[in-house]
Amino acid sequence: MGCLVAVLLVLLVPFLFVLLFFDLVSFSFGELGLSPDAAFMIIVLMLVGSLINIPVTRRKVSYATPRTIHDLFAGPQTQYSGIAINVGGAIVPFCLCLYLLTIVPSHWEIGLATLIMAVVSKAIARPIPGRGIVLPMFVPPVLSALLAVLLAREFAAPCAYIAGTMGTLIGADILNLHRVRRTPGMLSIGGAGLFDGIFLVGIVAVVLTALV
Repeated sequence: MGCLVAVLLVLLVPFLFVLLFFDLVSFSFGELGLSPDAAFMIIVLMLVGSLINIPVTRRKVSYATPRTIHDLFAGPQTQYSGIAINVGGAIVPFCLCLYLLTIVPSHWEIGLATLIMAVVSKAIARPIPGRGIVLPMFVPPVLSALLAVLLAREFAAPCAYIAGTMGTLIGADILNLHRVRRTPGMLSIGGAGLFDGIFLVGIVAVVLTALV
């Protein structure tokens, strides 16, 4: 009997975490003024869109990595390098930010918060081979929530989401393109190592503003 209970707990815990996660996401989008149906559609678009990258630039990169005698005579290897835009991690959040800008009473607070977020994100972002550009998970949501509460208390949730997502995209991805553009492989703006961060930063930031 004890083994059966343990097995059931092991099976139920991940399911409960998934339910809790979706409740948290629905709550955060509700704080942004979105209906449950709209929130569900955006979540699906982000998750499905995270698998889609739209190429912007593409070029060949030749490099030599001789490891064996055969490699010495084989010549340099060729891979494609370039920039792509991730649908779920860049385009969908950008469109949501544009919508939120139409419902807030003032924009300068959001602009200032986004600028600060971009500067901080650029400073703490690091290119990791094989993963792209990554940054600490908890710094962007906490900072964007703090900036939103200080600068735009009356509409802190939209400010936190826009500053968190756009500041991270601009500072961590776009302003760091020069650091990774010559490395082999495609760099995905809003994808690879940054999708999880961009997806979570807006959600966590909105929740934090609601708790303050």
